[in-house]
Amino acid sequence: MSTVRQPAVAGAFYHGQKQVLANDIQTLLEHARANIDANRLSPKAIIVPHAGYIYSGPVAASAYASLYAERDKIKRVVLLGPVHRVAVLGLALPGVDEFATPLGNIPVDTEAAAAIEHMPQVVVSTAAHAPEHSLEVQLPFLQSVLGDFKLLPLAVGNATSEEVAQVLNELWGGDDTLIVISSDLSHFHPYETAQAIDAETAQEILNLHNTLSHEQACGGTPVNGLLLAARQHHLRPHLLDLRNSGDTAGDKASVVGYAAFSFTETDHAH
Repeated sequence: MSTVRQPAVAGAFYHGQKQVLANDIQTLLEHARANIDANRLSPKAIIVPHAGYIYSGPVAASAYASLYAERDKIKRVVLLGPVHRVAVLGLALPGVDEFATPLGNIPVDTEAAAAIEHMPQVVVSTAAHAPEHSLEVQLPFLQSVLGDFKLLPLAVGNATSEEVAQVLNELWGGDDTLIVISSDLSHFHPYETAQAIDAETAQEILNLHNTLSHEQACGGTPVNGLLLAARQHHLRPHLLDLRNSGDTAGDKASVVGYAAFSFTETDHAH
């Protein structure tokens, strides 16, 4: 009997009804594809925001739209996002076999999970995953742009950049493995203030500086870990979109920042 992590924020962060959700995502992706640079190299990793789709969906879609060409190549997605509700020391595996969304179930890569379970910074916490939206909101996008794939979801709590990078290196894989880091940027500043803070944060990410604070990015820990691993693997970052909730669906008095990045392997240019 397989164990399934049920959606926690379907009907809240995104539509809970299958066909409406599929249409919502298709619309976001088509709009993003119309604005995307088709010459981008295929990403090894992406950073995407995790708010409700009306707020951050258009920004997330700019990264997901770049995955269409990899649809049949990517067989495993390593997904990291910060915990918001249940505190965790280290990086938490979900301890389940599948993740459910309104679009269907995604199998967890239990072999890959077993391969990192011995690491001191890796724990198992079904409780941390149960209410967590930072990972969940990425799943319908992944289901919409990829073919069959397995998921390795990690809910990231208190950890160092080095600890996160070690886990990423263990799971790095080849072209069949995509790394997805879920993070929003600054929270609850006035519009212009947020624009300035987020522009600076985006520049730090483009410079691969793994020193982001949680004020700059709520997923600062997994982002920093990716930036460290990206330096080690000679990945090149590209900024795909940088906006905030004042640009998408919110008022400008107090906004949340969103960015989408892709990271490509530099030697693919040959």
